[in-house]
Amino acid sequence: MAIAAPISPEHIAIVKATAPVLKEHGVTITSLFYKNMIGAHPELKNIFSLSNQASGDQPRALAAAVLAYATYVDDLGKLGHLVERIAHKHESLNVQPDQYQIVGKHLIEAVATVLGDACTPDIAEAWTAAYAALAYIFIGRERQLYAAHGDWPGWRRFRIARKEPETAAITSFYLEPEDGAALPAFLPGQYVSIQLFVPQLGHMQPRQYSLSEAPRPDYYRISVKREDGAGAGLPGLISNILHADYHVGDTLELSAPAGEFFIDPNADAEQPVVLISAGVGLTPMISIVNSATAAAAAGGPKRRISWIHGAHTAAARAFAGRVREAAAQGTLLNTTLFVTEPAAGDAQGAEYDVAGRIDLAKVDREAALFLGDARAEYYVCGPYAFMKDVEAWLVRAGVAEDRVHLEVFGTGDQ
Repeated sequence: MAIAAPISPEHIAIVKATAPVLKEHGVTITSLFYKNMIGAHPELKNIFSLSNQASGDQPRALAAAVLAYATYVDDLGKLGHLVERIAHKHESLNVQPDQYQIVGKHLIEAVATVLGDACTPDIAEAWTAAYAALAYIFIGRERQLYAAHGDWPGWRRFRIARKEPETAAITSFYLEPEDGAALPAFLPGQYVSIQLFVPQLGHMQPRQYSLSEAPRPDYYRISVKREDGAGAGLPGLISNILHADYHVGDTLELSAPAGEFFIDPNADAEQPVVLISAGVGLTPMISIVNSATAAAAAGGPKRRISWIHGAHTAAARAFAGRVREAAAQGTLLNTTLFVTEPAAGDAQGAEYDVAGRIDLAKVDREAALFLGDARAEYYVCGPYAFMKDVEAWLVRAGVAEDRVHLEVFGTGDQ
């Protein structure tokens, strides 16, 4: 299957006409696609998250993405944000152009198998052309992203220099490059991919983790919550392995920082920022706060930041001391802390501000949400359903959708 850019009006018409069929059979098609492709190319197990495969999230997400493409194949500008998010993810996983050939072959074959006689030669031809056009877009964008990290191709070995518990469930890993070379700066909010060998699987598995510190030339920090893995039926994968089996002095592999969820700490000082996070979703936010406060201390713009965060308990909230310290430095940072179940000794105004889950109706619309300022940008990180609920609330409150940014690592936001 040749990778080429053009797609004819006739092919566009067929792709759009078959979108309802994809909506009906999409997950069946993509489930068969992953099964057949990974069966034929087991080396791709090193790229795809087994947890997302086992839960069915990956096939559902691909089905939604393919449907979105079919719907807007004649107006791809509406998919720009989705393309950018996926391209960054691909870059972080070191996806290469020749792998698009493999994906295309098995995807079209899965369409033909599931649809049977309904997949006419014209439909197969149109979808082959449509896939080739989309692959062309991704390959071009990913080539640009790789070029930006030209001195860091693929995976790079890092040593765990420090390992510090932040809470009972969250541990920070301070990672220094094994080659000793200075690390490139990243944009606050971005992530790195790590890959580990999983003995019980017999191959590598990748995961993305937000960088939880302001950029530094000597180390990166990730802060990982220990997950039980029960949802995938595979307890012990990645987060538990990191917590239990990786110690100071051990090495792991990282890809270069990536992701379209970030702020520019040197942006217009008059543009306020609202951070809204839940649970371990605070990790990119602490990078943003640390970067913004460092920029302000160095004479850069003093952007107003409001951080609304929710945790199950005050004890489960990582970096509480750092957040209080940053908030005490002046008017740059304003915090609103929700705690679902305050402990008996927790003081309102100290360990928490509001009891219960995050409810934006309970915070000040101007001091905490800047709803009257059309320049305000909103960054949301946490469970997917939480993020979509926050996004919907903000849009109902009059915030333009393009000013609301969600950090989606896995398979949502299609």
